[in-house]
Formats: sequence, C-alpha cells, structure tokens
Amino acid sequence: MHSPNDSKSLVARWRATPLYIRIIVAVALGVATGLALGAQAHVLETPAKLVLRLLGAVAPPLILLAIVQALMRAHLGGRQALRLVTLLLTNTLVAILIGLAVVNVLRPGRWTTAAPGAAPAKAAAAFDPLSQLLDSVPRSLVGPFSDNGAVMGVIFIAVAFGIALRGFKTHEVRTVEDLVHVALSSLIVILHWIIDVVPIAVFGLVASIVGVKGFGDFIALGGFFIAVLTALALQFLYYALRIRLGSWARPLDVVAGVRDALLMAFSTGSSTATMPLTYELLRDKVGLREQSASMGALVGSNFNNDGTALYEAMSALFVAQLLGLDLTLGQQFMVVLTSVLASVGAAGIPEAGLVTMTMVFRAVALPTDYIALLLTIDWLLDRCRTAINVMGDVTVSCLLDGKVREG
Repeated sequence: MHSPNDSKSLVARWRATPLYIRIIVAVALGVATGLALGAQAHVLETPAKLVLRLLGAVAPPLILLAIVQALMRAHLGGRQALRLVTLLLTNTLVAILIGLAVVNVLRPGRWTTAAPGAAPAKAAAAFDPLSQLLDSVPRSLVGPFSDNGAVMGVIFIAVAFGIALRGFKTHEVRTVEDLVHVALSSLIVILHWIIDVVPIAVFGLVASIVGVKGFGDFIALGGFFIAVLTALALQFLYYALRIRLGSWARPLDVVAGVRDALLMAFSTGSSTATMPLTYELLRDKVGLREQSASMGALVGSNFNNDGTALYEAMSALFVAQLLGLDLTLGQQFMVVLTSVLASVGAAGIPEAGLVTMTMVFRAVALPTDYIALLLTIDWLLDRCRTAINVMGDVTVSCLLDGKVREG
C-alpha cells in the first residue's frame, strides 16, 4: 500500500517541476494520444472545461480583492500621483491599441480554413458522469447561493475555502486590510491548485483538438504567437521612444541598467517578485531619484500591466477571428475598456492573464472554452508580457524623474 507520504512526495515533485516543462510534456502526450484515438479523443476535453469553469468562478473576486488591496496599500498624494495615474493609463491604452492593430492587420485567426466546430455530440439520453460533475462546479462564487438547488456548488466552495483557510487560521484580523489580505491570499491558494492541474487540461485539450480536427487550429495559434510577439516588440519600442523624449535617461542605458530585472521577470513570470530588484536597479544602476523609482516600480507596478492588457485584447480578437466573427468597433471598445479594468491590480495574481481573460471574453459574449486553446502557448507568452510589464514600470519611473538628472 502507498503511504500518505508517498502522495505528498508525488505532489511535491509535480510542483517542483517547472510549469513550462509540464506543459511541453502535456502537449507532446496530447498530440500522440489524439493521433492514436482519433475522434474518440473528444472526451478528453472535459479537464480543460473544468479548469476554465474554475478560473471563471475565481476571477471576479480575485480581481475585486486585488484592486481593493492595491488601492488600500498605495501611498498616493499630490500632483506626482496624478501624473503617475495619467502615465499608467496612457501606457495601458497604447498597449491595447497596438495589440488590436497588429491582430487586425495579421488576422492570425484566419490562417487556417479548419472549422472550429464542437466535438461530436452524444445522445441526449446517455448518462455522462463527467458532464454531471462539470455541471456541479459553480460558475461563480455567489451563484450557488442564489440557486436553492445548487447544493453541490455550495459544498465545492465550502470545501475549497475550508482547506485554503487552514493555512491562515492563526492569522490575526485586526483591520480591514488584514481581512482583505486573508481573503485574497486564500483565493490565491485556490488559484495555485487550479494552475497545478493546467498541464492535465492542456493534455486533454490537445488530444481532443488533434483527434477531432487535426492541426488546423495550431496553425492559427502559431500565427497568434507571432502576432503577440510583434505587438510586444512594438510596445517595447514605444517605451524606448517615451524614455528618449520624456526623460534625461537614454533608452539603451536604461535597458542595460535594468536587464537583470527584465531577465528575472521573464524567468519567474511575476512582476511582483521582480519589484524589489527593479527598484534597486533604477536607483543604483540607472540613477533615478528615490521618489521616482519608488512611485514607478513599487506603487505603479500594482496597477501597470500593459503586456497583460495587450495580450487579453489580442486574444479576444483572435478567438473571434477563429470563429469567423467580426467584432464591431463598439465591441472592440468594450474589449479595450474591460482589458484596462481587468489588468488593474492583477500584478500579484499568478497567471494573471488567464484569470482576467475570462472577464474580457464574457464582455463581448465570446465562448470562454477557447481560452483553453491558448493554454498551450501561454506559459511562454506569459513570461514575455511580464517582462514588458516590468519595462512599463521602468518607463514610468524614468518619465516621473523628468528631463533633469538629480544633482
């Protein structure tokens, strides 16, 4: 018999393996399984649907609490604070517009003629236990409480929070900020559990797509990958131009000074983890004033997620193109607005792009099921856009420092 320690050891080894390696292995196994099973592989897409259902449930409260905590902890005041907000908003809007322009020009969703139709339907009378389980998972945290018949949904929520809060049962709650911190931390614990099973979802999704539809969707996905990298490169050039025109610092010197922070952002996929290093390099290597470095790198990083906002807007248009839909200017404006709002305060959320993307898709009535297709490349693009997020913090700090160097 296997002891509980064996199970814990297995989970520890699973988590110790980098996420990108788990996803690469999942993609390879998914392709092989899809080719072997053919159309029968469509049943393997259920894990991906489950992961997306869970992400959709935790996304609204996560973003709500992240924004509340960021606003509570931010030390804002005076004209410098107003300028900070203006710079952050401008950079985010420019990033989204660049993303929309690139995806409208390259139109990667039309790079394939494969119809993205649904998997073969089962007989209505057939009992599907996986579907029954999926229906029991709540679509939102408050939904089961408004539906008297959704007892299983309430149980899911109770069990999840009961286990997550065990790690915070000794945490003292003396202020409102403490309460928000505990609530947000418990949700992030649950989010980590969801991220742990993302490779399994990727395996099932890839197997289902390859088995039912072949490789057509992945051709379009390759085009989307190129489009996102192109847009991120253009956003980087925009940052360099802004630094050149609005600061005493020179773009090449700034990039050389903060290269370690950019590399750390790429390797960790977290702008929050990179934040202290970014501040230190801006002070010691670039030579910015303390106030400018702290406002841009420490305060601004809680709100500045240009790369994430760009990616979410592009994802919405890409999926619309893949489905043969043309979003109107009004719908694209809604994508812009939702992307801006969803990106605020998302810096502290792991895999923030996947979490907040569900809100962007719902704003323009796009099926969130297609977010699962993006899971196959998200691990790499996440690191690229995190580096752009950090470069955005650096740019804001340089602009706040002005055209005259200290001393």
